[in-house]
Amino acid sequence: MTDSSSAGNEAGTEYEPGQDNVQILGLDVHNPVFAVSALTIIAFVFFSLVFQDQASEFFGWLRPALTSQFDWVFMIACNIFVLFSLFLVVSPYGSIRLGGDTAKPDYSYAGWFSMLFAAGMGIGLVFWGVAEPISHYGSSVGGTALGDAGLRSDWAPLGAAAGDPEAAREMAMAATIFHWGLHPWAIYAVVALALAFFSFNKGLPLTMRSVFYPIFGKATWGPLGHIIDVLAVFATIFGLATSLGLGATQALAGLNYLFDVPVSDGMKVLLIIVITIFALISVVAGLDKGVKRLSEANMILAAALLVLVIVVGPTLAILTGFFTNLVDYVAYLPELSNWVGREDTNFMQGWTTFYWAWWISWSPFVGMFIARISRGRTIREFIICVLVIPTVVGALWMTVFGGAALDMVMGEQGQALKDAALELKMFKMFENFPLTGVLSFIGIILVVVFFVTSSDSGSLVIDTITAGGKTDAPTAQRVFWCVLEGAIAIVLLLGGGLGALQAAAIATGFPFAIVLVLMCLSIFIGLMREHRSRKSR
Repeated sequence: MTDSSSAGNEAGTEYEPGQDNVQILGLDVHNPVFAVSALTIIAFVFFSLVFQDQASEFFGWLRPALTSQFDWVFMIACNIFVLFSLFLVVSPYGSIRLGGDTAKPDYSYAGWFSMLFAAGMGIGLVFWGVAEPISHYGSSVGGTALGDAGLRSDWAPLGAAAGDPEAAREMAMAATIFHWGLHPWAIYAVVALALAFFSFNKGLPLTMRSVFYPIFGKATWGPLGHIIDVLAVFATIFGLATSLGLGATQALAGLNYLFDVPVSDGMKVLLIIVITIFALISVVAGLDKGVKRLSEANMILAAALLVLVIVVGPTLAILTGFFTNLVDYVAYLPELSNWVGREDTNFMQGWTTFYWAWWISWSPFVGMFIARISRGRTIREFIICVLVIPTVVGALWMTVFGGAALDMVMGEQGQALKDAALELKMFKMFENFPLTGVLSFIGIILVVVFFVTSSDSGSLVIDTITAGGKTDAPTAQRVFWCVLEGAIAIVLLLGGGLGALQAAAIATGFPFAIVLVLMCLSIFIGLMREHRSRKSR
């Protein structure tokens, strides 16, 4: 991978990647971003372990406090990202090539898609592919309910679909695809495009602060830039910890289901440690040898599981349902995106707002990773491939797994599936298919490999931020961040379970939502200047 400094600095600044770095004990770290990030996170880990009861109580308060007070911030911001991304596709700026007019792509389409999709939302799709459609269907068909204060106490999306199973199914699938479609991928696209453009086209360091040079000028390299990069590290590491916690919970549930491995906090900790070791091996191997190969293996496994479920499941219903679900998604999209006058506050705050915060907290990690592998693509090609294609693939995944699960729930064989814990729902669905053991085993392996790719990709990205934009920093730094990610996932699980993980993701996603809105403005200014410069040549 080419270091961003090789592109030549065209942004009007003499700042070079890593120029403020400190070399100590064989490390090459940015001062003070590395120190502030590392020490703050280590202190968080220590106090969360020592004061577990207080930590659990705090996390239990934090998530509903943020989602109820600032749901409108997340809803407006994510709508902006979708509209801005679609604007770039049809604008003259779409012809600008990342890396310059003569740049060639570093990876084939197959390798590129595998890495961006595996990094983007792999673990989440496996965890929620069955669980989320069932949850939305049950709450929708159950209808609305009012609590003591006259507010709705149900969790159904929009106006629900009381007593109408088919309408509830349509709403459940549309709401699920909404949470995994254009909005999250637009968040990733904005961050990735900003980083790729300002690094590859303008020669600025591959860090979050560089994106804001058109707005803040030289102040970008001072304390303001330090704050932006530290926020990016916090958002990345806590967003990753949420996914790692979900992955460990589901993998352990699958191991218990297949091999009677006991489900306990100790086993979850052991599983996170073992998988972190695998992630370390991949991190040491590097981007091309480690992450790329694992990502491609991931996609092969995911495709195999997808095809098997289509073949052994209700094949015709799945294939026809895919197009129906896409139509329903588009039809419900305006209502689900609206934040004004919504009565379904539990759904909007508990589901949508959490998801938007989670995606935003992942955006520095996924965005920088996508940026590093997207050199040579035009902006139009980039947006279409990062926004539209993953949305369609995600809709297919949710249709196959969620659609098959809903067929069972709406039939006579779905009671066990409805009653199962979230992390067990996929395995319970497989009980109704031939090759149950094979499907379940592939599912566990897929979760584990997604777990590893998320951890090693995240370590590479955090290391780049804390090394001042250098992509060839010492391996020991990546190892440090990989170990710390595993430690945070363990601490949050012990200090409050999945609720603590989700609260941490929301807490770091909230300030970064504001950062991303400013990022859109900065991209627009940068592209406008680039387009004007190209016309004058």
